[in-house]
Amino acid sequence: MISVPNAARAAAVLLALLPASVPGQQHSLPIDSAVPAPPLPYAPFADLVLAAPVIVDAAIHGTTRIKGPEAANVEPGHARLYVEADVQALIRGGHPLPPRIGYLLDVPLDAHGGLPRLNKLRVLLFARQVAGAPDQIQLVRRDAQKRWSPEADALVRRITGEVLTADPPPEISGITHAFHMPGALPGEGETQVFLQTPDNRPVSLSIASKPDQPRTWTVALSEIVDQAQPPPARGTLLWYRLACGLPRELPDAAVADSAPGDADVARDDYRFVMQSLGPCDR
Repeated sequence: MISVPNAARAAAVLLALLPASVPGQQHSLPIDSAVPAPPLPYAPFADLVLAAPVIVDAAIHGTTRIKGPEAANVEPGHARLYVEADVQALIRGGHPLPPRIGYLLDVPLDAHGGLPRLNKLRVLLFARQVAGAPDQIQLVRRDAQKRWSPEADALVRRITGEVLTADPPPEISGITHAFHMPGALPGEGETQVFLQTPDNRPVSLSIASKPDQPRTWTVALSEIVDQAQPPPARGTLLWYRLACGLPRELPDAAVADSAPGDADVARDDYRFVMQSLGPCDR
């Protein structure tokens, strides 16, 4: 058990930084089950990795419940804890962490109003460091503590490696324009879809159709279309950017200047791309 005065002081430092709840998100708590876990979804972990400048593999040393003014905004049926955890590994971070760190965590109470048992639980923490308090971190979201497992650790490290490459795929924020060019033969043609990114990086999709052949598509991450890539594998950062960033249907504004027939083909080709990508697993 952490001393209450120390926990209260740390809570006061961290309280103003506590991230807001994320609708539809569940807090990550220990779950005991003999049933084999399904494969981990990529998108929820990618969301956290992209948001977290600090990612820590840690083991919880102890917790203290925070009450009073420091817990005034806790959701009904939840409690606020000050957690101390021993660092096992720093997966991502610009500066070293001390062997033991502290952070605030809101957790759901059980049916009897009891706290979950977190001591010795190994967790993955997605956070940022607190200025002026090197032993304190702030979770990037209220659900940014995840139970450690070999599968989760491997996935987080893989995503982190993709994010930290010299030229990772950019965020997709929308579609600027699309058009279809019919070919010389019936059933032949190509659709170009130009995507919008926050940093104005050129990204486009090309969908090609040929008579008596399956449709194909590629994605270009530069203005040089000849360097276009084949469809990305599911569970990669480029797949995540497209599957989770693109709208499910081609916006009407993107084909507003196309002939009705060409616009219909462009919409159908875009649906083909989205079906190929599959749903975002967020």
